[in-house]
Amino acid sequence: MKKYLTIQNNDFTETKVAEPESPYGFTYADYLTWNFKERIELIRGKIFKMSPAPSFNHQKIQANIFVAFYNFLNGKPCITVTSPIDVRLKGKPFRKKKLRDDEITTVVQPDIIVVCDEDKLKDNRSVDGAPDLIVEVLSPGNTRTETKYKFDLYEENGVLEYWVVYPEYKQIHVFLLDVNEQYGKPIIYEANENITSLVLKGISIPTNDIFKLTN
Repeated sequence: MKKYLTIQNNDFTETKVAEPESPYGFTYADYLTWNFKERIELIRGKIFKMSPAPSFNHQKIQANIFVAFYNFLNGKPCITVTSPIDVRLKGKPFRKKKLRDDEITTVVQPDIIVVCDEDKLKDNRSVDGAPDLIVEVLSPGNTRTETKYKFDLYEENGVLEYWVVYPEYKQIHVFLLDVNEQYGKPIIYEANENITSLVLKGISIPTNDIFKLTN
């Protein structure tokens, strides 16, 4: 049974088209030719539709974290970017290797990233390799499978610090890469605490500010 995506035409009309199929999996080169209305990610050569447009609460929480990162990093070498931004992940054996577009099979769009290696930003269209820190704000539409895929991908690709934000519970789970390049148990931050960071040394953000939904 075919699956369908909606393509946005140049004249702003919409057309439903069958999802591309490939027995070998898709690459970033394929991804660059698509113009689907739905936001998608490419994970190990397979297409994953992203959740619908995030809720106001999701966007506000994301903005609160991004602004805190942005202000902290002013004048510092690392930069922070908020979605949408393509991040090309290469897998553990190829982390430091330059790959062609048709050799890359994973492209994700995290909510917020921090990158400290300017070489990963040189092509000005996407991030070439794993960011140092990734933040994902979960929505009701995020499935356990999707969350597990992201966890495994970020661990495999050497993302030093990974924040998973649970708006419903007002919790942030912070995973840190250990000496064996694995995420152990998360550090869990809740209301009325200050969240700190291994990558952003010296930052301290009140969790109440993160989950504040009005000015």
